Amino acid sequence: MSTLQQALNTLAPERLKGIRRGIEKESLRATAQGSLALTPHPAELGSALTHPNITTDYSESQLELITGVHTSVEQCLEELTNIHQFTYRALGDEVLWVSSMPCNLPADENIPIGRYGSSNVGRAKSVYRMGLAHRYGRRMQTISGIHYNWSMPGVTDAQYFGLIRNFRRHAFLLLYLFGASPAACSTFVTGRNHELQSLTPHTVYMPHGTSLRMGRLGYQSDAQASLAVSYNSLEGYAASIHDALTRPYPAYEAVGIMNPGGEYNQLATSLLQIENEFYGTIRPKRVIRPGERPLHALRERGVEYVEVRLMDLDPFVPIGIKAQTIRFLDVFLLHCLLAGSPADTPQEIAALGRNQHKTAAYGRQPGLMLERGNAEVSLADWGAEIVAACGPIAAQLDAAHGTTDYTDAMRSALALLAEPELLPSARVLAAMAQDHDNSFTGFVRAQSEQVKAKLLKLPYAGALQTRLEALARQSVAEQAAVEAGDSMPFEIYRQQYVSPERLGLGKTAVAPALAAV
Repeated sequence: MSTLQQALNTLAPERLKGIRRGIEKESLRATAQGSLALTPHPAELGSALTHPNITTDYSESQLELITGVHTSVEQCLEELTNIHQFTYRALGDEVLWVSSMPCNLPADENIPIGRYGSSNVGRAKSVYRMGLAHRYGRRMQTISGIHYNWSMPGVTDAQYFGLIRNFRRHAFLLLYLFGASPAACSTFVTGRNHELQSLTPHTVYMPHGTSLRMGRLGYQSDAQASLAVSYNSLEGYAASIHDALTRPYPAYEAVGIMNPGGEYNQLATSLLQIENEFYGTIRPKRVIRPGERPLHALRERGVEYVEVRLMDLDPFVPIGIKAQTIRFLDVFLLHCLLAGSPADTPQEIAALGRNQHKTAAYGRQPGLMLERGNAEVSLADWGAEIVAACGPIAAQLDAAHGTTDYTDAMRSALALLAEPELLPSARVLAAMAQDHDNSFTGFVRAQSEQVKAKLLKLPYAGALQTRLEALARQSVAEQAAVEAGDSMPFEIYRQQYVSPERLGLGKTAVAPALAAV
């Protein structure tokens, strides 16, 4: 009996039913013509600072819709649908852009940064985003995706880090199966060096690409490339992030904290301003207390859940992700948790980065080879091996839930490995060619309008509207209370927030007056 099977046999149905998940979904607000909406965050949606379900990500024009935590896949998606229904009713003529790659963008400096009011924490959120603009440019921050938060009862820190190591090894399979961003509007690459091909004057693409969002033009940076963060233990991971948060970085020191006019350029001159700036395909996470830094929370209380960060928006699904995809993720994450997970090395970390970029840019190329140890293996063969190993896990989940849905998700994945033309990334290019003269913007604009119409037609209870309106009003009152309660000058707040003492070393380092950025 395999080690994985032995581990699987120890999982009681109650633990499998106790898997918890939540979704954070980013989407740009766009005009009916397919350009970035430059309007403020709609007032009907409440305060982006304090609303638990509706906020903004990088840009004022980039909504982030957040579900609560659910043990049921259906209830998680139902909540996400409800939040969408409420949001669309506040958008007027605008649409939510259904692709991960952005719509027609204005000049970089005209992409609006998120605004969160006059409180110290609200100002800090905006200054952090200004720092991202100086470091990476605003265009890169307009890429949108879905973050999938996942946990299971009884998982130790060491086991979560074993999961993370295996996830990083096998993440190419998720990019291949669910990548849906093989093309982009040419405004995204204006003035940048890139490997994309021109399809039309306004559309660039990679013919065999799966996820440009996760490729060299996506969330990448030369500065962060110098970070070989190890996931061999919580202590080692925390030490790597601590170093990046406290190490001065010459290029960012040159930018400075403030400009000559007294406006803030960034929160700090270290390699990372705050923990969230670290780009990874998956993160260990822990819910933070008021005033607590995320790294301190991890060090003090351990890993609570993992955040999967590489999922593209599915433009063919109204809310960007479907139940079958979530079920595949559940099986995949369990496989990463239960399979043997040797320690990572700097050499392997570098190879995984190359595999990610290859899959993002060339994933559907017939016979594509990836690095595995000292050898090469075809993406299709390696992917099929992983899916086959997931079979018993899917069967056990089906048994626990009295369904065949998990096994069906595995069958669908095997079909996609055998027939790449059925992949979301291939379907995007086919739809662009068939109905939109190979125009990325034309395709996504049409899909966005269709999705808006579909969601506005769904049954929508008055009680739901009333409840969400009350939540929006409450968030506005909460923001006002935060602003009224501030007494500390912002510069002192900033210095305290970014101080190394706040990052913790297993001892309490929380300043209750501060709130998380």
